[in-house]
Amino acid sequence: MRRVATASFIGTAIEFYDFYIYGTAAALVLNTAFFPTLSPVSGTLAAFSTYAVAFVARPLGSVLFGHFGDRLGRKTVLVASLLLMGLSTVAIGLLPDYAAWGVWAPAALVALRFLQGIGLGGEWGGAALLAVEHAPARRRGFYGAFPQLGPSVAYLAATGIFLLLSAVLGDAAFTDWGWRVPFLASAVLVLVGLHVRLKVSETPAFARVVERRERSRVPVAEALRHHPREVLLGAGAMAAPYVLFYTATTYCLAYATSTLEVPRETVLLVSLAAVAFLAAGTFLAATRSDLGGRRRPLTAGCAAAAVWGFLLFPLLDTRNPLLMLLALGGAMFWMGVIYGPMGAYLPELFGARVRYTGAGLAYNLGGILGGALAPLIAVRLQSAFGSPAVGWYLTGMALLSLLCVRLLPETGHRRLRG
Repeated sequence: MRRVATASFIGTAIEFYDFYIYGTAAALVLNTAFFPTLSPVSGTLAAFSTYAVAFVARPLGSVLFGHFGDRLGRKTVLVASLLLMGLSTVAIGLLPDYAAWGVWAPAALVALRFLQGIGLGGEWGGAALLAVEHAPARRRGFYGAFPQLGPSVAYLAATGIFLLLSAVLGDAAFTDWGWRVPFLASAVLVLVGLHVRLKVSETPAFARVVERRERSRVPVAEALRHHPREVLLGAGAMAAPYVLFYTATTYCLAYATSTLEVPRETVLLVSLAAVAFLAAGTFLAATRSDLGGRRRPLTAGCAAAAVWGFLLFPLLDTRNPLLMLLALGGAMFWMGVIYGPMGAYLPELFGARVRYTGAGLAYNLGGILGGALAPLIAVRLQSAFGSPAVGWYLTGMALLSLLCVRLLPETGHRRLRG
């Protein structure tokens, strides 16, 4: 189980690192590098739009990789998703900017971002299943926490490397070539991830499906036909953690540096410290879900997030680093409380025949609702109505997720259907 936990954790950490460095770059530099002819607001919206493209691609990735994950096995597909994400990320680091390629530069950026989304869409479901399908019955929440901790470490690494480059390089060097370094560094991380994942065995649940000759012919069709409620409500339940995370990171990074004019290094440092709250909330809620069930921490997290929507921007607008840390750290903590149990909860909603596809589809459809649109909606709301409107938006999405959680069944004490 140590090897399985390590493989699920390292893989998600690497893939989310690749995903997050794009979000950080979109907030800091991609608008000027690839959309220099647009106004500052339009350029930021354009950069976030390319960012959102990957969220649209992620459900397609969950269907594509889920099909083969439910038919060929979890391990093989996880290796393929890691390779696709790594190669796409390195290619972004090598991509010429608008000054060199003109309109072809943003077009290529969109295409590579789409491939990133396909890769990450296939990653989470397989990583969660790798942990949960190997885990003892009463410790699925604990082992399901390891793929959920990957994003915390990934954000720490992504923010940390941008902070280091921002401190070491001048603005001109950072804008010219420094932002490319995190993308190119992904090549080394992918090699490490492949080495770990190739040593992991196939999950017992999938082995039983093969032994009984029960593999689904078209997993996505079966998942949508027999589990539409679980897919849709699972996606709705995932909306709140996505909105919290991408508003508190990608959008707030751009908002604090451009609108509030807080120094870039200060905002990155505050974001770096806030990720500790995310890791704490994730692990605490995931492990507690083995004792009292999954829905209890999910309900508490959604309710608290609804309240935090009213506090986030008043604290952030003070420009005081400690209060900014409280604002972002609180959002990250409650995001973790919702996100942590999902590593076990979403897979438990589906049978082994379609578990990769069903869990991945619910997770990534929630990404469109909460992740792709959050920065775009926040930019529009803030420019039209001010920052309090963004807080109302967060509260509304948290209440939507709370409703979806209450409509889903408890799964913590279920026998994992194999």
